[in-house]
Amino acid sequence: MPPRIDFYVLEGAEDRARLVYACRVIEKAFLQKLTVCVSLASLAEAESFDTLLWTFADKAFVPHALSRDGSGTAAPPPGSPVWVGSLAPVAADLLVNLGPEVPEFYANYARVAEFVDAEPARRDAGRRRFAFYRDRGLPPETHKLVT
Repeated sequence: MPPRIDFYVLEGAEDRARLVYACRVIEKAFLQKLTVCVSLASLAEAESFDTLLWTFADKAFVPHALSRDGSGTAAPPPGSPVWVGSLAPVAADLLVNLGPEVPEFYANYARVAEFVDAEPARRDAGRRRFAFYRDRGLPPETHKLVT
């Protein structure tokens, strides 16, 4: 079965707002007992997001692990339903893509969540990702968010 693609579109251009909203989606998935793979463009971005995922809300707790090798060969440790890495695919229910490109392994997931804001470069990259999915017969569902 092809993946369901969801685009979360924020009206503002603040990158932190986009990343915090991604944290909320990840928390919701965790509370629904889903596993999550978070893909970022670089190890530095993955490390920064790892810190944010621990601190984005006072009462939130999302157990997760950080992949530092980027190889995609490691499995998440037991008890870590969320795996944060730099283009490191792992088996999970949901792929959260926070990078500018569509990860080549996107089809391995039942659901893909993409996050776009109004910053011009990120908006353009989001449009390219949207077209990529649409051109492959995977019409994305768009969720416009007020921040």
